[in-house]
Amino acid sequence: MADLQTFAGMLAEANAVMNLVGPDTLPDIWNRHYWDSAQLLVQEPQARTWADLGAGAGFPGVVLAILLKGRPGAHVWLIDSLGKRCRFLQTVVDALDLPATVINGRAEEQRLSVEVVTARAVAAMEKLLGYAQPYLQRGARGLFLKGEKAELEVAEARRVWHFDSDLSVSRSDPRGRIVSVRSLRRAR
Repeated sequence: MADLQTFAGMLAEANAVMNLVGPDTLPDIWNRHYWDSAQLLVQEPQARTWADLGAGAGFPGVVLAILLKGRPGAHVWLIDSLGKRCRFLQTVVDALDLPATVINGRAEEQRLSVEVVTARAVAAMEKLLGYAQPYLQRGARGLFLKGEKAELEVAEARRVWHFDSDLSVSRSDPRGRIVSVRSLRRAR
């Protein structure tokens, strides 16, 4: 809990000078961001290795790293293409001594093997699946936090991709969905 509280303070301070999250979401950080992120561990409670694509402000990746702290073999890769966001994430990782590595680069160019790949507010499913393809092809399960248009995004992505997916209702917001993806390949 102390790490989550410290993270909240660091986020509020950084958000004042760079747009990491909508400022109106900070008063409800525990439900809007923390619980939204933490619910992924309910989906994959045994997973130890995670990659968070487009890690941005650290949701869900930093929250997952905080919750996984102290578990043997646990590690979260926080991947983002913007240097200023990576500098913020590195400051958080260092301050909280998290089992995480910050990578400043494009998600689809990384060659990591993880159990779960995740993303939140990165791109529409069609594009997001392209970013996640290398991880999914190495056996990762995709857990993507999506909004109320998740079903439409999945349907549109099926024009370009073949994949197995399940949608579950978000525990933090009944309008949201968690899209679980396995066995991805490009449609011919």
